[in-house]
Amino acid sequence: MDFRFNGRNPYRRNSFGSVEGTIVEMTPTRVGNRRADGCMIFVTVEDTDGNTVNFIMNPSTYVVDFETLSVGTSCTFWYRMDAPVPLIYPPQYNAVVVAQNRNDRMVEVGFFNNNLVNEDMTLQLNVDGAVDVRTTNNQYFQGSPANHNLVVVYETSTRSIPAQTTPTMIVVLCEQ
Repeated sequence: MDFRFNGRNPYRRNSFGSVEGTIVEMTPTRVGNRRADGCMIFVTVEDTDGNTVNFIMNPSTYVVDFETLSVGTSCTFWYRMDAPVPLIYPPQYNAVVVAQNRNDRMVEVGFFNNNLVNEDMTLQLNVDGAVDVRTTNNQYFQGSPANHNLVVVYETSTRSIPAQTTPTMIVVLCEQ
């Protein structure tokens, strides 16, 4: 178990894992005995080492900037590390967040504490009135983003520890 002290809870560990790679296949899929209706997509990703990882994208998967994904797109997929997964190869996860890899932005997904520092203490957010804070359905978030799972989109950060940034956008992953 990976128990690192993060200033909030000494037993809290990183909530999200990620896989970076290129989409090699996208297929409509189904769950259980329901037929494939196009609402869920089975995505096969090949990482930089040539390993294959499968993801299920469902209607609640948040796609950063609502970009359209396709075969050949370089992306990062985030999944819940505490969610149950089938013990199969290649691994298969439910995608929580997906972002196209671009040179003009960075994306961080994770829990940010009351000081807006992420779980592994590597990024601190400076939030001012100009930062766009939204929910996954693109509505303005009315509360504080502190103590929530967040998708943070930013362009630059300091070289301090933790690095500090003023994000261009924050999306709050409200619990279902």
